[in-house]
Amino acid sequence: MSVQEILHYRFLSVEVQEYLIAAVILLAGLVLKNLVSRLLTKVLFRFFKAKVDEDVTEAQFHQLLIKPISIVIFLITVFIAYTVMDIPVRTAELGRNTPWYGVFAFRVYQIAFITGITWIFLRMIDLAVLVFMNRALRDPSRLTNQLVPFARDLIKLFVAIVAFLIILGKVFDVDVTAVVGGLGIGGLAVAFAAKESLENLLASFTIFLDQPFVVGDLVSVGDLTGSVEKIGFRSTRIRTVEKSYVTVPNKSMIDKPLDNLSRRTARRVFFMMSLTQMTTSDQLHRILDQVRKAIVEHRLITPDVQVKFTSLTSNSKDVRVQYYVHTNSYDEYLDVMEEVNFKIVSAVEEVGASFVDTTMTRLSGTGGGTDLPKSLQQSGNQSIASS
Repeated sequence: MSVQEILHYRFLSVEVQEYLIAAVILLAGLVLKNLVSRLLTKVLFRFFKAKVDEDVTEAQFHQLLIKPISIVIFLITVFIAYTVMDIPVRTAELGRNTPWYGVFAFRVYQIAFITGITWIFLRMIDLAVLVFMNRALRDPSRLTNQLVPFARDLIKLFVAIVAFLIILGKVFDVDVTAVVGGLGIGGLAVAFAAKESLENLLASFTIFLDQPFVVGDLVSVGDLTGSVEKIGFRSTRIRTVEKSYVTVPNKSMIDKPLDNLSRRTARRVFFMMSLTQMTTSDQLHRILDQVRKAIVEHRLITPDVQVKFTSLTSNSKDVRVQYYVHTNSYDEYLDVMEEVNFKIVSAVEEVGASFVDTTMTRLSGTGGGTDLPKSLQQSGNQSIASS
């Protein structure tokens, strides 16, 4: 068989030479798609530079768009290759006599091309979000940090739905209008089937409208305490104090009592200070005065301070200490408590008083009474009996 005969040999109604030409076109598309896409993104960046200048670098712009654009460019070479092989490239070219492999190749191309264009739109949405987020860094707003990612997901979902409907209509010849109309009939069944998802979706809108918390807030809901890192359609992501990453359904975030710890005006400190019975009234007055003065004079403590001798027991003289630290930082809150505690210890030591030692056994009279836990009381009594 001569070369001419081989080139004109038909396989699946396509000549071998047409296969070779199509292969060369596809190879050229594979080789040049990255170069052409890079040049195209450079042109696009120059076009959008005035709008995205200082917000997005050229490297970020290329990283977002080069890959989807290169895929679309390769699909264009596939379109040219299909034309060479006489495979239908438009819906009008399909006929009853079109072989099944031609129809299949055309449908695959349509799906790939629509998907590629959709991918470019999704990356453009990511680009817009990147611009807004970078601008938000210059003018910090936690609401912007929360709203922009949510809007991005919502718009992406809408674009994906539109792309899916286009594929149904253009590729599979489905009457999209009838499908959309049929959703009204089947909507009730879908609503029951997706009840939990719909409740969480509605809860997410409630969170955005009422704003009981925003991204970055420290919240406590149920047994969970942590910082809000993301609010999505269905769930809220929380980074706990143990640094674990917990996903909570949005419905649970609004159904349960939620304590937004970041919106507290101050953090409360409360404890009972127990002094020994040997503490005199003069020592007690001096301790209370010094402790009260040390707390009131602190720059981060609010004026409503309580240092009161509130309880007198057979074992101790108890002083109630309560104050509020004006800070949202937990580390700063601990620093203030530590500073105040050192001043309390110094005040007690300065007047020669002492705190009640709850770790030691005290015997009273012949009854062997003790302030120890029951298990230790039994071992102590056993030691007395044996002696």
